[in-house]
Amino acid sequence: MENICVLGATGSIGCSTLDVIRRNPERFSVFALTANSQDQKLLEQVREFKPQYAVLTNEKAAARLEQAVKAEGLKTEVLSGSKSQALVAADSAVDAVMAAIVGAAGLLPTLAAVKAGKKVLLANKEALVMAGDVFMQSVRDSGSVLLPIDSEHNAIFQCMPRDYQQGLENVGVRRILLTASGGPFRDTPVEQLQGVTPEQACAHPNWSMGRKISVDSATMMNKGLEVIEACWLFNARPDQVDVVVHPQSIIHSLVDYVDGSMLAQLGNPDMRTPIAHALAWPERIDSGVSPLDLIKLGHMDFQPPSFQRYPCLKLAQDAVSAGGTASAMLNAANEQAVSAFLGGRIGFTHIAQVIDATLQEASFVSASSLDSVLEADVKARSLADRQIVKLA
Repeated sequence: MENICVLGATGSIGCSTLDVIRRNPERFSVFALTANSQDQKLLEQVREFKPQYAVLTNEKAAARLEQAVKAEGLKTEVLSGSKSQALVAADSAVDAVMAAIVGAAGLLPTLAAVKAGKKVLLANKEALVMAGDVFMQSVRDSGSVLLPIDSEHNAIFQCMPRDYQQGLENVGVRRILLTASGGPFRDTPVEQLQGVTPEQACAHPNWSMGRKISVDSATMMNKGLEVIEACWLFNARPDQVDVVVHPQSIIHSLVDYVDGSMLAQLGNPDMRTPIAHALAWPERIDSGVSPLDLIKLGHMDFQPPSFQRYPCLKLAQDAVSAGGTASAMLNAANEQAVSAFLGGRIGFTHIAQVIDATLQEASFVSASSLDSVLEADVKARSLADRQIVKLA
């Protein structure tokens, strides 16, 4: 029986994780659940899974949850604040941590789990995008087991030789191919993108995701962040990671070997597959996902991404090539711009404009310390906010 801490329990990945745990009660027990402010949803999860701890970063929401838990006679201890997330993630009773907090907010609790030597199921890509150098050094120092949850990186992990950290060229790998659905605007005329609404941007054709990640998929910034993440996870250079648009989202990514072989992981677009793979690794368990029917699928399509349609992808590729704090500042600017778009303050095509202008104005330094990363994050948000004001 493994004790699991779920960071970001009320989000899409968190709920999928709990569904896999629900299907395998003989293997997993929930030790802690954390969320930002959805106290009612977290209360429902507390009722079912009866964790030792429940954490809400929003203090008012935590107070409401604590009152409800006491009223129902539940034994779960309610904590509040972001520091409490890190505390439960690093608790000695925890065996594995699902790191599913969206955005920069997930960096510190995920890093706390890594430093405590936990098995970390990494769904928060921003931890590596912002602080890849610091994060991976902490993994090496602590002996933490790092298992990727993004469907693309989990697919690569399944197709990669186990000694890939030696460098791809040393293990016979020519390149990594990250697949991308192309999002909801893959076939929309580029000149019409300026007028798309947040509701349209969040209507992903294949995946069920949160609003921020759905917008990132529509701009393909999500894929740009995944390129950066892949470089850190698999010790790859930026020129060894390519992106291919695959509308059906059946092939989740591929590894191209120097002998002409190409290995791919296929499956229906359901995040419970990579979650179940990582939870039980190196074994396999039931995820609740329907088997893939290749006959019904019929065919699969592939095409190169257009930087005219997806300028955010190019910005991300440029940032990882620039190195230092460029990726952290890219991520911060994107978070501010997406928030402004979802709030109706700027248009869809303004997202890339805000990020580009922020990076043009920013100066990059070494990202070898957490302080330098966090300072860059704050600076980039300030620069991005100024750009948003100009466009609003």
